[in-house]
Amino acid sequence: MAFFFITISALVFVTWRRRSKQKNFRRNGGELLKHHRVQIFTEAELAKATNNYNDSNKLGEGGFGSVYRATVAGGTMVAVKKPKDLHKSLVKGDFQHELEIVMQINHKNVVRLHGICLETRIPLLVYEYISNGTLFQHIHQNASTILRSWKNRLRIATEVAIALAYMHSCAEPPIIHVLISPENSHIIATEIQGTLGYIDPEYLTTGMLTIKSDVYSFGAVVVELLTGKKPTSFITKSGESINIIHYFISSVKDKTLSDVINFEAASEVEMERVGMAAEIAAKCLDQSGAKRPVMMEVAEQLTRINQELNNSTVEEENKETESEVDKENL
Repeated sequence: MAFFFITISALVFVTWRRRSKQKNFRRNGGELLKHHRVQIFTEAELAKATNNYNDSNKLGEGGFGSVYRATVAGGTMVAVKKPKDLHKSLVKGDFQHELEIVMQINHKNVVRLHGICLETRIPLLVYEYISNGTLFQHIHQNASTILRSWKNRLRIATEVAIALAYMHSCAEPPIIHVLISPENSHIIATEIQGTLGYIDPEYLTTGMLTIKSDVYSFGAVVVELLTGKKPTSFITKSGESINIIHYFISSVKDKTLSDVINFEAASEVEMERVGMAAEIAAKCLDQSGAKRPVMMEVAEQLTRINQELNNSTVEEENKETESEVDKENL
């Protein structure tokens, strides 16, 4: 008799589990998304691909959830974004709208959506895998050779700005990233979340997100990229503990950037261009969203700074070559 009840209970659970997955699939727009060019994964496939979301496969974690490395059928490496199950519901229409926009994005500086799992209450997003790690890892965890070059740091800041400008202009209404931080390389959030230190202070008081919220977060990332310090860190000055963001802004205003940025081995031209980028970051970090620039303006200014730095580098190399030739001719 006990065996009979156990068997019945198991069958009931399996049936309930199957129906729950089917319900989630329908609620998350599975029938509609079948007709789009996006691969639909089952919950079991992604669990297997991530080894049941083992910590050894975790690539990063943010306010919205965690990202895991996974190997799907065919040996393709992907990154699975697993949201934290913090809320009781998702607005079906909003999610489908955002997902359709994400599927339309095609930009070299934006990670591409590879697929999706709709069987879970909150859908799992599957992105292309970027093997060279996150910006956070390069800044804080790796002895990164890439970031030893100021030219590379400014190039990275410029590429992020260009990607955000594209996202703000490619759709109506604009795509607001929300989760901009060096740990998060993904495109969009399906619910409003953020990472401490990168969140627009206006959002904390009004609860309203705008494209200027992304501008603030971008400014915080640039501070981290230039100083090597997290935006939640503090600096002690004259016995007073000051947040790095506030200290950075003060340093820009007072022309004392060397107090907060290590310019060791930087040329005069590099210091000048980094200073210009720092001024842009400070504007992005204005407490008033209305006073912040738009990302298109930021991207254009940083692109110009990069071009000037590249041109000056070429000129320096040409001068060195000419000098070597002159020495040989003597």
